[in-house]
Amino acid sequence: CFLSLQKREISNFDYLMYLNTLAGRSYNDYMQYPVFPWVLADYHSKTLNLNNPHTFRDLSKPMGAQTVERKHKFIQRFNEVEKNLSAQCHYCTHYSSAIIVASYLVRMEPFTQTFCSLQGGSFDVADRMFHSVKSTWESASRDNMSDVRELIPEFFYLPEFLTNANHFELGCMQDGTVLGDVQLPPWADGDPHKFILLHRQALESDYVSAHLHRWIDLIFGYKQHGSAAVEAVNTYHPYFYGDKVDLNNIKDPLIKSTILGFISNFGQIPKQV
Repeated sequence: CFLSLQKREISNFDYLMYLNTLAGRSYNDYMQYPVFPWVLADYHSKTLNLNNPHTFRDLSKPMGAQTVERKHKFIQRFNEVEKNLSAQCHYCTHYSSAIIVASYLVRMEPFTQTFCSLQGGSFDVADRMFHSVKSTWESASRDNMSDVRELIPEFFYLPEFLTNANHFELGCMQDGTVLGDVQLPPWADGDPHKFILLHRQALESDYVSAHLHRWIDLIFGYKQHGSAAVEAVNTYHPYFYGDKVDLNNIKDPLIKSTILGFISNFGQIPKQV
């Protein structure tokens, strides 16, 4: 399959779906939903230049290391945790979880009800809802130390999830903005179909094709855990590594329940492929 990718016999999208399937990810499980990368870093230009390397996200680094300042903060956290003898990791949140999937797809059923169920029966505070591609990128790549989320496959083929066709009352932000359709980058001209088209072109671009293997190493490969992950600033809370936690040897039902709840709510590292 990798040789087919190198020869351009299959698309980057199809290859990523193949890897997700091998790693145990499935559309049928919100906790192990297929994970896709942010591929762009330009959500402000009027036109999208796919020939400019600066248009793209650095695929060799996890979302927590997209800026030098942010990377250093997570390294500092890692070192401080070591001193405190707590669970040592760079990130206490995950790049893919049930709530992240449901928040992206909240404007479509059955994900609307799933999201509300995970939130205790109602929508979240409007300012925390997924409402803008640009602000979500800025949060996950720069601004929010508890946000390292990646994307889901729908960002590359499903324009409907970006519109509030069901007219759900999603609330009003503090600045007075009433939530409706997802705010798109200027280069999409307010058209979800154009956004998906250009976003898919970005995924299949020469730049992403040349660098995608670096992201795959982080999510599915050898930089997933161990010393390589530490060096890559890519370690997560131990409970996220589901195959590393032997629940059968945990006798305390409260501890076991806590670990299961943690994995269910906050995400799970894919199986290494």
